[in-house]
Amino acid sequence: MPRAAVVALPSQSGKTAREENFPVASLLLPADIRLQVMAFYRFARTADDVADNPQLSADVKLTRLDALEEALHGATARPDTLSALALRQAVNGDEILLGHAAQLLQAFRRDALVDHCRDWCDLMAYCKFSAAPVGRFLLDLHGESAETFASSNALCAALQVLNHLQDCGDDFSALGRVYVPRDWLQMAGLGYDAFAEEATGPDLRRVLDMALDHVDGLMEMAHLLPSLIKDRRLRCQAAITFAVAERLSKRLRRGDPLAQRIQLSSLDYTGAVVVGVLQGLGIRA
Repeated sequence: MPRAAVVALPSQSGKTAREENFPVASLLLPADIRLQVMAFYRFARTADDVADNPQLSADVKLTRLDALEEALHGATARPDTLSALALRQAVNGDEILLGHAAQLLQAFRRDALVDHCRDWCDLMAYCKFSAAPVGRFLLDLHGESAETFASSNALCAALQVLNHLQDCGDDFSALGRVYVPRDWLQMAGLGYDAFAEEATGPDLRRVLDMALDHVDGLMEMAHLLPSLIKDRRLRCQAAITFAVAERLSKRLRRGDPLAQRIQLSSLDYTGAVVVGVLQGLGIRA
């Protein structure tokens, strides 16, 4: 699922918001907005835990994801759909905001059934449901205009791909999933077993760099996002998120995600926050 953040909170799966690349509920946002964002995050984590549970069959996963969507739209909640009810209550039944949560479920359904992406276009189609709804939820929550959507979608997709590259070894070993485009691997003469190695070989390194090149293209599409956002706090948050993505991309260029998890340091995050706040306030960093 989409991953990062400014506030670290534990999740059912053992991950923390700090380990993810999407800002979950930054202290930059007003308290009432943070409550709504965290309700969205907890719903997404619940759905992610279903899709990533290796002990559940695909049919059971789909049934549970369908139940979450039904609860989003007003069905009687049960113990495993309480996060959907909590989100519905947090946004006062706003169907536009709930629609973004429902879109996330499309990505989780795919995760339950499909273990690869055929090509870059297929990966971007996945990101349309796994990542873009996060940004759209925040934008609609703040009443931002539709002109922000394209840049937001690009930034969210970039963060999602960066997350896939961070977790490429774990995704394969734990879940049998490979989000790196299959056609790129085939052109390099590689199979999925390349992700089972303890270190990234030269052929796989070239494929990962190709993915990072495409991330650069997404970042170019996303760089105007802060300037398009009217809400000052959200504008700062968007600038921070962009800075986080830039720093993580650079670390992935230099590091080996099969040898160790590549992530930002506390100093990296601090620098991203400082740069993002200054840029969000219109001060040249």
